[in-house]
Amino acid sequence: MLEQDLFELLEGTADAAFSVTDEGEICSWNKAAEKLFGYSRAEALHKTCHSVLQGRGTLGTQVCGESCNIRDCAAKQIPVPNYDLEVKTRSRRRVWVNVSTLVYQNFPNRRRLIVHLAHDITDQRKSEELLRKVTALSRQLAAIPDVIGQPAPVSPLSDQEKEILHLFSVGKSSTEIARKLRITLQTLRNHLHHINRKLHTHNRLEAVTHAVQRKLL
Repeated sequence: MLEQDLFELLEGTADAAFSVTDEGEICSWNKAAEKLFGYSRAEALHKTCHSVLQGRGTLGTQVCGESCNIRDCAAKQIPVPNYDLEVKTRSRRRVWVNVSTLVYQNFPNRRRLIVHLAHDITDQRKSEELLRKVTALSRQLAAIPDVIGQPAPVSPLSDQEKEILHLFSVGKSSTEIARKLRITLQTLRNHLHHINRKLHTHNRLEAVTHAVQRKLL
């Protein structure tokens, strides 16, 4: 596959897709990237990805820069797992994206390109932050004697179900939990269904809050 073939393939993806050289220079930028990040192809091409997106990690620290762990992994042929990144759009609004990475090696000219596929997870991150806050409040309420007089669940939770609720309670995303437990997202959804049925809850927020109040976590 020639580079131009690759760029045309990326143009048809629903995810924002852009490719960079080993030096971090952007050499392709599809229409979905224009829509998500706000920068036109002309504005993004030939600039470095860190100067355009100014990515920050989950702790709020700057992670994009001249020194890039992703490019280092690509050079060493180390697989790069999906990761969350907070980026700055052209309108100066910061959004969260989940990024997956693949490496394209152009053997004729010996140029390596790193392709990033990104989709917006801002709403998901807001939900997870709300879940963390509600969980913290539930733990405070659970620490007060006799505030919650609920009976024990009709059916006890399995160790894996407790682990799933614990991971949600500390802010892990569904993707992160599935990867950690080595299960599919569908299997995780099945576990959540069983958990809600056992606790007589309707969603993961209720389930986590309920489990904390009953001191199951």
